[in-house]
Amino acid sequence: MVKQSHAFPSVPGLGLVPYLEGQTLPEFKEAEGPSSNVISEIEEIEEGSKFTFPYKDGTRTVQLQHILFRSHGIIGRGTIVVRVVCACTHCVSKHCDWSGKKLVLKLSFPSVTRVSEKAFMDRCKEQAKGEHAWVLNHLPHIYWTFDIPFHERRPQAYFKERFGDDYEMRLLRGSIQEELEPLLSLKTASECAQVFYDIVQCHHWVHTYPQILHRDISHGNIMVRVKDGKKYGVLNDWDLAMWLDERDGISISQFRTGTRPYMAHEQHSPDWEGPHRYRHDMEALFYVILLLATLFSNPSEKDDEHSKKRQPYTKWYTEGDEFLRVKKISIIFVASWQPTLTHFFRPFHGWLKRLHDTMNDGFHALHAHIVRQRDAPRQILQFDDDTLNGHFSYDRLVWIMHQFGEEKLETHGREWQGKLQELQQAEDENKK
Repeated sequence: MVKQSHAFPSVPGLGLVPYLEGQTLPEFKEAEGPSSNVISEIEEIEEGSKFTFPYKDGTRTVQLQHILFRSHGIIGRGTIVVRVVCACTHCVSKHCDWSGKKLVLKLSFPSVTRVSEKAFMDRCKEQAKGEHAWVLNHLPHIYWTFDIPFHERRPQAYFKERFGDDYEMRLLRGSIQEELEPLLSLKTASECAQVFYDIVQCHHWVHTYPQILHRDISHGNIMVRVKDGKKYGVLNDWDLAMWLDERDGISISQFRTGTRPYMAHEQHSPDWEGPHRYRHDMEALFYVILLLATLFSNPSEKDDEHSKKRQPYTKWYTEGDEFLRVKKISIIFVASWQPTLTHFFRPFHGWLKRLHDTMNDGFHALHAHIVRQRDAPRQILQFDDDTLNGHFSYDRLVWIMHQFGEEKLETHGREWQGKLQELQQAEDENKK
């Protein structure tokens, strides 16, 4: 859990930090004097400060409340999420379109070529109509986004000149989004199961229709929306997403993306260079469920009493890539693996074991294919690497996760409601 703070950290040497109400961005007023940085270098902004940013043909202002999240371990992005309330002049007359909404300000430092979250979500909204509208309950609502470039005389200009294409220029990207609830707000194992199942369904829809790959499935990026008394799993934080037709492109940040404890085991190898596949995100979801179910006595409380017995998992948050690669391989490739779960999460044992078995089958099939390809390349049929030749496919995931114990979870969309009926009929035929 990230410790809350009441002030922004300083960003020494970057010359690019939030500014107080009354200060002006380069877009609206030309800087006076040579090499002046019009974005003031402020050490910290206290709770209650106001932040003004570009908005359509003018500006808009929000008042900062407190930090909900601050990234410490993702190199280069330095994401900060702050709860805010709208403080623009429209709010005084009560005609503001953000009035009454729960809002957060998200700030990060992506590469200048990185597509914004809002661009991905706008594409999703274009296609989420009619029978596909259900997916909007499971995606973040991004109301506005803005980019602010670094000053031309800042250090990164020198780095770019010195290292050329090996260095990616960055900018400050901000967005105003709907505030969502974290996983710790869930109260029952069944609620957790439905949220995880929602995430799988949302991820598959976005992958299939707008053809976007998330690439950063983690505990912190699975959120909850409460709407009309009902809880929905929301796949949040699309900062590292990419269009499927661009996933073979070469870029420093195109591969080895994600949050280390949850990354697919292949991504920890120094030799791995992508491409990032659908199954890598689903393997990451497996680790999200595993770490939650082994280290937490409930969604909001770490199980300190028994954590020493599960040291291999507690170390996942502190150790490096080689340690994680070995530990994850020791799970996936051992057929007899059994998870030891806390009491609250014991109902997840069936899910975890069956998900593990599909990966075990799939990776053994992949390695057998590699051996055959090496020994007799002309005799080898095609292998579907995205799904490990069907062993770790969306069909398998839905069949495993649509039911939690004796409870059938909600499957969204007529397409997969019908598909489940077909799978059930095939299962019944096999039992005869």
